[in-house]
Amino acid sequence: MADAPLPAADGMLQVVVCYATDRDEFLRPLQVAPGTTIGAAIEMSGVLEAYPDINLSTQPVGVFAKKKTLDTVLREHDRIEIYRPLVADPKDSRRRRAAKKDAAVPASGGAAPAA
Repeated sequence: MADAPLPAADGMLQVVVCYATDRDEFLRPLQVAPGTTIGAAIEMSGVLEAYPDINLSTQPVGVFAKKKTLDTVLREHDRIEIYRPLVADPKDSRRRRAAKKDAAVPASGGAAPAA
């Protein structure tokens, strides 16, 4: 549910608050005053009302895929992102793929049997 961009007001910063679930996404353009923090912009966006399961004390946030704290001051055109917990540990997933690949490769010890 993306809203249309807002025209920039004098002295205001244009930012976007983003959150995605496995079923939908939240993109909300905002105009904020200089000095506004990530936490304040998230509260202004309405995302916490739309997704009450968001817990900012445990879920990381960031700007353009770089983790930041809630008290980080925003800059023009920042994209604020609220990250969900990982479904699977990336290291465990890689190990499973590697083990599956190794199991599929036949041992090469000699010539293939004749048919």
